[in-house]
Amino acid sequence: MAAVKRPSREGQTPLARHGVLKSRHPFMTLVAMLGVALGVFGVSAAGIAAYNLFDATQTITANAVVLDEEKPLPPSLGAIEGGVNILMVGTDSCEGANAALSGACQAKATAGERNDVTMLVHISDEPRRVTVVSFPRDMLVPIPSCPKQDGSGSYSAMSSQMLNASYQYGGLACTVLTIESLIDDQIDFAAAIRWTGVINMSDAIGGVDVCVAGDISDSHTGLKLTAGTHTLQGVQALQFLRIRHGIGDGSDLGRISNQQQFMSSMVRKLQSDSVLANPATLLNLASTAISQAKEGQLVLSSGLTNPTLMVQIAMAVKDVPYEDIVFVQYPTRYASGDGASRVMPVKDAATVLFDALKANQPLTLTGDASQGYGVEVTGEAVKPEVAPTPAATEAVGETPAAETPVTEPPPAETRVELPSAIAGQTAAQTTCTQPEGR
Repeated sequence: MAAVKRPSREGQTPLARHGVLKSRHPFMTLVAMLGVALGVFGVSAAGIAAYNLFDATQTITANAVVLDEEKPLPPSLGAIEGGVNILMVGTDSCEGANAALSGACQAKATAGERNDVTMLVHISDEPRRVTVVSFPRDMLVPIPSCPKQDGSGSYSAMSSQMLNASYQYGGLACTVLTIESLIDDQIDFAAAIRWTGVINMSDAIGGVDVCVAGDISDSHTGLKLTAGTHTLQGVQALQFLRIRHGIGDGSDLGRISNQQQFMSSMVRKLQSDSVLANPATLLNLASTAISQAKEGQLVLSSGLTNPTLMVQIAMAVKDVPYEDIVFVQYPTRYASGDGASRVMPVKDAATVLFDALKANQPLTLTGDASQGYGVEVTGEAVKPEVAPTPAATEAVGETPAAETPVTEPPPAETRVELPSAIAGQTAAQTTCTQPEGR
């Protein structure tokens, strides 16, 4: 299928809906690299894992979204200069087992598949920082011309539509183009996951701790929680990520902050020794993601169809300080005269955020934790210190090793204070979900 040009972006490379990875990325080489990195596995286990991953990747690569067909992938995340943008999309599919997870599906009130959750994960170049930007699904934005999924041409551009229409309009490629236009930057990798995929990935992580300030009983998602701290996985994790009627002001803006509480807690768990320092757990997460893609619950851009890159991305954020892992909501205001929940972008505030990301400047939040009163900050998380490696004992009579020269610490960076219109939290802040009406 011929590649489709990105709209009005001079000098950019073609975007195609489907494509097969070329020989420059033979998957068996990647599996071999993974085997070396994860040397804790025995020969038999490594062989089984390699075969299963190879078989799954062969199946899903042909359906991968190719964001940049001509640009070869770097050998590691560290080779990407200037940072990397990863778009993560959660869709509200009513196909197969997903239908039983939504009352809207059962009432046949939902047509098509939309991007119910849209998040941009920005991982900076050195020094590593991570910023996750959540885009409200009801935000009114222009949708550019998008390639048709069958390769027969392109859809016409639209001047103002809710963001969650972009996936229904032209799939993951269209949502990528829409966000690229909004942030004036390029997306390097992208993935879209359905509800059952979220359940399986949360199970692979082993559950995430969340806090609720009061009892929650939501008939829309089926979530019932008592006040306190809960470890959520499986269906409960999905319900918590989807709930909005039972928390804050009942809006999608409150739900975003609830999701940020979940993600912040998840990051603290992933950075702990029990996860990111365990190669077997990392391979299990990558393998689960690949299997979800094979089963149609996860759509990947071509660069993410190998688990090695997934592990590299995870390892890249392993040592980022909590205060430099920032979760923010794209700033919005309610649309004038609109009685529904539609919101408009506040571009001036957003420009401050994305200029700081491009310049790799540290961020300081000045706004509330939530625009929809979904969470409140309750405390501060302290990252566990890693025990220093014991110094080797010098042998008697041996010449002492030369002392390591003392180097001056790098000058302190000026932190960018984000406008108060930008709500969010850092991984250093613990938050608690507020029941609706509190």
